[in-house]
Amino acid sequence: MASISLFEASIVFFSFLIFYLFLIKKPFDYILIKKTFQSYPWNWPVLGMFPGLLVRLNRIYDGVEVLENYNMTLPFKGPWFTGMDILVTVDPANIHHIMTSSYSNYIKGPNFQEVFEIFGNGLLNSDSERCNNLRKCYQAMLHDQRFQTFSIFATRSKLKDELLPLFDHFADEGTVVDFQDVFRRFTFDTSIITIGASDPKSLSVQMANDEFVNALEDVEVAIIYRHMMPRFLWKLQKKMGLGQEKKLIEADAVFDRLCGKYVTDKRDEIRHHSNNGDFVDLLTFFIKFGLLEPIDDKLLRDVIVGFILAARDTIASTLTWFFWLLSENPNVLTKIHQELQENLPRSRNSQERSPYDLAELDKLVYLHGALCESMRLYPPVPFQRRSAIKPDVLPSGHKVDANSTIMIFVYAMGKMRAVWGEDALEFKPERWVSATGGIRHEPSHKFFSFNAGPRACLGKNMAMTQLKTVVVEILQNYDIEVVKGQKIEPFSGLILHMKHGLRVTFSKR
Repeated sequence: MASISLFEASIVFFSFLIFYLFLIKKPFDYILIKKTFQSYPWNWPVLGMFPGLLVRLNRIYDGVEVLENYNMTLPFKGPWFTGMDILVTVDPANIHHIMTSSYSNYIKGPNFQEVFEIFGNGLLNSDSERCNNLRKCYQAMLHDQRFQTFSIFATRSKLKDELLPLFDHFADEGTVVDFQDVFRRFTFDTSIITIGASDPKSLSVQMANDEFVNALEDVEVAIIYRHMMPRFLWKLQKKMGLGQEKKLIEADAVFDRLCGKYVTDKRDEIRHHSNNGDFVDLLTFFIKFGLLEPIDDKLLRDVIVGFILAARDTIASTLTWFFWLLSENPNVLTKIHQELQENLPRSRNSQERSPYDLAELDKLVYLHGALCESMRLYPPVPFQRRSAIKPDVLPSGHKVDANSTIMIFVYAMGKMRAVWGEDALEFKPERWVSATGGIRHEPSHKFFSFNAGPRACLGKNMAMTQLKTVVVEILQNYDIEVVKGQKIEPFSGLILHMKHGLRVTFSKR
């Protein structure tokens, strides 16, 4: 019989405590209590602001009202002696200071690396020299024409040979489909192919589950639990093999086994074939042409897991929220169709023509703006975490202690009126179009979906190309209708997925 986790027990305990305190404080007006609890989190004796965190657990990133009341920076107080005090900020000036001007003082740090230990020594978990060496290797790979060609080929072939035919099937059958699930399968398959492993073919009518995907989803949930609970509790759970920590241990074993097979197969392939053609996959590049020494199997395992997380989940999250936003804003959809008709006329049969090249996709300024606007409101990575090496003072005036934790709530920042204006909650691609009709660029410390400073996302251009390629093909071939009445809300995870998926139907254009 499954036992209740320590985290679940703590929720029950603190919920009961809050309920009891509300009962004995009868002079308080209930409405005042509710408003204060939501807008000004109480700093309880012993418990700190942790009870308020539990109350908001299902929408932990959506602290817009709280952060507005605290002028965009909140010193969060955790329970005494738990080391959970955190400085939460969405102030662009602070973010520029942390990520760029004082970059060397703000690192991932040992606490971050412990929480994210399953990602090993990959880029996600690295600091200082190791981070610089990994970034140099990734940068060389992303600029290698052979890798670029292979990556584009993987996306386009999967799109043409499997995704569009699958949508044809759904349209013919009138099937209600979870769009998010389809996108996650599509990007998982393309990321595995780009690594250099065999196509898992999880994108099919049968929609079979893949154990790597299941393990990755367990990891995302478990890491958020580690952020939400005192360190000694999740360490105890890990030692005892309970709750989310048990799933994390099992996921780690899956990663080790599958990545080990990918690496072994690739090393065998390289030994038996020259592989000097036009295509170069990720594993081949790191093993044969990479800049890191030594290239052992453990490092390659960490590279694979980190790459799949970045290449699969962030793209799938963006596509899901983007198509939902189009369904909510039909005027934007109309403008995108007009732009496609003007710049990418369908003069040939869709089954015969070649995919649009990069120069053609670059003409789609309004589509580019719509994708940026979607990532502003629903950033695929909803938070960033840093730790200070030495004491500092942020531009906002907040003091930062050595080894203290800072959280950047990217999700909340995209909805802040102080950052984006009074229309911050509106989906307006026009804000990304300049007066001359070109793309209007926002500073990265304001539009933080691709990180900023020395750790800015190396794959930004490749990601935008993949997004535009998929969106264009879908919009030119199908009308998408979102099923009415379903509940749309974010899932509080490492990646900003939709909690209940996105059910849609297709009809051919």
